[in-house]
Formats: sequence, structure tokens, C-alpha cells
Amino acid sequence: MTPTTPDAPAHAAAHATGGPLAGLRILDMATVVAAPFGATLCADAGAEVVKLELPEGNDPLRGLAPTGLYWKVLNRGKAGVSLDVRKPEGRALFLQLIAGFDILVENFRPGTLDRWGLDWATLQAANPRLSVLRLTGFGQTGPYAGRPGFARIFEAMGGLAHLTGEAGGNPLHMNFPLGDSIAGLFGAFAIASLAAERARDPQAPGREVDLSATEALLRVLEPLAAEHECLGEVRGRTGARASYTAPSNIYRTQDGQWITLVGSSDAIFRRLCTAMGQPGLADDARFASNPQRLRHLDQIDGAIAQWFATQEYAGLAAQLEAHGVPFSKIYSIADVLEDPHFQAREAFWRLPDAELGSVPAPAAVPRFGQHTPAPPRTGPATGEHNAAIYGALGLTDSDLAALRAARVI
Repeated sequence: MTPTTPDAPAHAAAHATGGPLAGLRILDMATVVAAPFGATLCADAGAEVVKLELPEGNDPLRGLAPTGLYWKVLNRGKAGVSLDVRKPEGRALFLQLIAGFDILVENFRPGTLDRWGLDWATLQAANPRLSVLRLTGFGQTGPYAGRPGFARIFEAMGGLAHLTGEAGGNPLHMNFPLGDSIAGLFGAFAIASLAAERARDPQAPGREVDLSATEALLRVLEPLAAEHECLGEVRGRTGARASYTAPSNIYRTQDGQWITLVGSSDAIFRRLCTAMGQPGLADDARFASNPQRLRHLDQIDGAIAQWFATQEYAGLAAQLEAHGVPFSKIYSIADVLEDPHFQAREAFWRLPDAELGSVPAPAAVPRFGQHTPAPPRTGPATGEHNAAIYGALGLTDSDLAALRAARVI
């Protein structure tokens, strides 16, 4: 996908790369996590992304605890402009600005941009090749379209929270907005799909993309509907134990370490039994196949848990490693950062930051051959690149001063 204007960006790129999405220009006017995360993933792949906020810095993500850090890492690699599109002068400037972009990313409730005079027809008149990614909680249509959406709502209505927790216990949310991140992944996929279409047909018209965050969760929980209809089952909470493969659970060692282990294939299960010093378990008819092990989960889990409880972590880990049994200690972020594998792969970048010097953040995923991006800078200050980006549109310093005085930028 090539830029919609022939001119190179006038501002110093926040994250200049030659990645597979190089040349794609994205204007991100979304807030909080889901849609901005999708745009950031595209920036990691080389797209130029400009973050648009209201002049007062309206994004609630700036205030999430710990204040400012989530904003800095989630909006990395983006330039920043401020603009109040609700004002006539702001709307006019927005339509001038959007002519130079390929993708607009927004997450307002359906009809919001229309009320601001930025309906689809108006956007298309300003830029016929513009595509708009609209990421909302429940989509652009349907009885819930106007509802506000947050990750925990998506996780509850999408069925994820129903699966999380101990058997017979309360449903749980994890201490992270996973539903937002999953929706953002689908957002990045949508943008990459649009770029692929434009590469195939440079004259392809722009598209509206309707992305429901709740439906994104439904999509990743794909077998549940078939299980319900065909088998009459409603998958529920089982704690850390998997109900679809066995053994697969979290076990505690004698010295208090928590270990997740997967021994679901017959070959791995046999190696696990050998590591435990109980090779005869693999020949027991109750445990001969995954369906049989699932029917006798309590017995096999009990045997493994009992063995773990007699072993200290270092020796147990050596045994499991030697026998090719998949396992891992349950890592905290401190463990992640200290792990030699992640260090060897440079799985974390240090993002340059004007206030803190630098902050750690996960590196770009996936890695593209023949492309080694430099760590991008952290998310921009509100309106940080106003002068460069609006200057490229022909606005003078006095023009910008007047717009600032009127709280348009």
C-alpha cells in the first residue's frame, strides 16, 4: 500500500523502519488499549502512525496505574498531534490532514464521527482511498451497538471469564485487559489485510471495517459453540487443569515452586512416567490414551501432584528436561526478564524516553527476515509533532498559534 500523497512526511519519524508495512500511513484517533494497540503493532512492522488526541490529552490510558507507563509503551513509535475535531476549524483541518493517510483508526461509539460531521461520505470525499477501522465493544449494528465497552465486559460476554477460575468457584478476570489486546491483534490483522488488498489493486476503494471486540473473543474460543450444539456441553471452570487434554495442570514442588506441565500425547506421557520412576503407569489401561486419561483425571493428576510434592525444583526440572517433557516454572515478569533465552533473543527493547531515559518493553513480534528495526521511542506527548505535521499542510507558525489560542490544537 502506497501513501495517498507523494510527499514524504515532514516530521522526524518517531520510528523509521523498512519493514513490510513501510509506506503505509495510519492516523490513530482511538483511545485506551484495543485499537491503539493494533495501530502500534503496525508501527512495529514499519507503518508510519500518527496519534491524534484532543488538545487537553483526552486518552484515559494516560491515567491508568501506573500513571503514564502504559501509555508510553503501548503508543510507542508514533508521532503525536492534537486536534479538536468537534470544532468547525478542527473538522476542516482534520479533513485536510486525512487526505494524506491510508487508514483511520477510531473506537468511538457508532455514530459519533457522524455527529461531528465526519461521516463516511465526508471522509470519502476528502480521501476516496481511505479505509476506516472502527473498533468497538459490540460492532456498528445490533441492539448493543451503543453500549460502552471495556475488556472485562468483552471477556464476560465473550465467554472467557466463564472458563477462568476453580471448578465450582467464582468466575475470574485476570489482572490485565486481555480482551483489549486480543481485539487489537484483530485490528492489526484487518489493517494488514487492507494493505494486502491495496498492493494487489492500487485503485481499490477504501473500506469500512467493523470490528467488535466481543466477537474477537468469540473467534478465539472457536470450538465452544460446536461443543454445545453437537455434544450438549458447556465448557466451564476447571482451575489450572485442562479438560480437553491430560495431563495438563499446575503442580507445586516440595520447595514451593509452581510448575505447569503438559504430557498430553501418549509418547510424552510415557516419558513423564519414566521421569517419575513409574514407567508402569504408561501401560495402565486407564492412562493408555488421552481420552482414557481424561476419564481418570483425578487419579493421574493425584499421582503427578504427589511426585511433585516430594521433589525440589532444580532436580525435578533436570529430570523433566532430560526426558523431553514440556514444562515451565510459572514466571513472574522478574523471571521473564532474567531468563537467558529471552535475553539471548533480545525479546525486550529499551524504548528511548524523554522523561525516564528509557523503559523496557517487549520487542516486535513477529520478526521479519532482512529487517532489524531499532527500538522506537515511547508514546508522544500530546501534540508533540503539531508543528511538523501541520506545517507540512502549509500552516504557518501564526496559524498554529491562533489554533492553539482557540483550543483547536
